[in-house]
Amino acid sequence: MDATTLANYKSNQKTSYLAAEYERLEKEKQEALAVAVDDAALLALAEEERVSFERQQAELLAEMERILSREHEEEAPPSEAVLELRAGAGGEEAAMFARELALMYQRFAEREGWEFMPVDESESELGGYKQAVFDVRGSDAYAKLRHERGVHRVQRVPATEKSGRIHTSTASVAVLPIRKKPAVTISPADIEMEFSRAGGAGGQNVNKVETAVRVIHKPTGIDVRSTSERSQLRNREKALAILAAKLGELAEESHSSESAAERRAQIGSAERSEKIRTYNFLQDRVTDHRLKKSWHGIERIMDGDIAALIEALEVVES
Repeated sequence: MDATTLANYKSNQKTSYLAAEYERLEKEKQEALAVAVDDAALLALAEEERVSFERQQAELLAEMERILSREHEEEAPPSEAVLELRAGAGGEEAAMFARELALMYQRFAEREGWEFMPVDESESELGGYKQAVFDVRGSDAYAKLRHERGVHRVQRVPATEKSGRIHTSTASVAVLPIRKKPAVTISPADIEMEFSRAGGAGGQNVNKVETAVRVIHKPTGIDVRSTSERSQLRNREKALAILAAKLGELAEESHSSESAAERRAQIGSAERSEKIRTYNFLQDRVTDHRLKKSWHGIERIMDGDIAALIEALEVVES
């Protein structure tokens, strides 16, 4: 091992003790070989020791490489994200808008080649979303979708409006990264689990066993549901991963005593005034209020063509 590589291992807290042991073995090996140079009787013994030292060094090197490889994986940008939508102000129209936003993101995911899978869905009477959670997987899924978090506002005449009156409604979007190594450790004593049957359309049960899982984090009151997987174990794993993501965002967002949370920082109270973007159907215009910029072609945008909007935000951030 060259001096630069050894120095890198020594400078890393996770491998420094292994590097020190590697260095000690190298010193003893060189000392043994130096003694054997002037003593033929010790030559065979020194050779045996050299083989033993190098075997131990190889094991140490493999362990250091494994530790650093795992560290790089942990530091890599998350390739999986949780997308959560909630209907805000506006009643049934807000729920319909939340569903349309979900379809917009689903179609955008398809354009990007990502996986887009439902985790839990709570529908309104007319088929909108009171709340919906999706698992999105793709190498840059979180990096792009994180710009979407906040309150989205829609202005239009709903299909159910007979007088032609324009309605203003909102839906909130939260985006959380699923990391390979969660930022927080969840104590089993802090969680409560409930199991139920996964419900299908019309309230009928699609499973005869209790596969749906609800996890409640007692210290913060955060609760997570996963109903889409066919097994209770997988729903449990998914719910715990989402809970870890939410708690991780909480920890990163603030070290204050306000346990209410990062989710509120992301999605606000879903009031009409707390908006990041407005979708005005009558004027065929989508306006991002952070950029103070508008795009026309709202039907195309709602069909998932939001790359230009996201790229504009990435440019500003960079």
